[in-house]
Amino acid sequence: MDAECALKVDVLSLFPNVLSGFVAESMLARAVKRGILRITSLSIREWTTDRHAVADDRPFGGGAGMVLKPEPLARALGDLKTPQSSVVYLCPDGELFSSEIARGLAKSGHLVLLCGHYEGIDERIREKYVDREISIGDYVLTNGILAAAVVIDAVARYVPGVLGAEQSLEQDSFSDGLLTFPQYTRPEVFEDTPVPEVLLSGHHQKIAQWRQEQRMVRTRRRRPDLWARFLKPTKSSSEIPESGDGL
Repeated sequence: MDAECALKVDVLSLFPNVLSGFVAESMLARAVKRGILRITSLSIREWTTDRHAVADDRPFGGGAGMVLKPEPLARALGDLKTPQSSVVYLCPDGELFSSEIARGLAKSGHLVLLCGHYEGIDERIREKYVDREISIGDYVLTNGILAAAVVIDAVARYVPGVLGAEQSLEQDSFSDGLLTFPQYTRPEVFEDTPVPEVLLSGHHQKIAQWRQEQRMVRTRRRRPDLWARFLKPTKSSSEIPESGDGL
């Protein structure tokens, strides 16, 4: 890995150009320009050896789709992987991606993101070359590089220097198991609806208390699964705000 680069990401897929526009904009583009991130999108076909650059084949046992062949993937991963690398296969049956996983991957130094396509990849590659398998949700994509873009964006936020305001990570949804609080900006009144009075008070302690209460209310209402994990046996129902009203 380059000495000045905090995180190097190599993405292996059949459609590497799909990622180009995504990493050329906004936060990621600035981080790449500053040398904090290095993101390279590579075609699996570069490691094929036949004249037609065939990277997939029919599955043994039959089936309607195609499967990525093991030989090109083995050669690619053999060239890219080092003892410090982490190879992540993006697939529907991997562990569900989360902020906690993103935070951990940000410390990897070098990520190799292997994108699934069609019916996936040969199982022997998963068994011998892949360190971790991740899914971004319970649905199937036609192009695994879209999942890679999601992972890169989420992981990059935890790389020091990528965000302009590092403290914003502490206020993000899921940072501590809760959703984030409602946000307001000018004008103070929009379509007869005013900004909550507490946000105009200048009282930082009351604002912080209101925001935390709003986070709990929103999580309980919108994501009962997260709320159940957040709750602890020591919490009593009287500690939990019943509505989203301001102070």
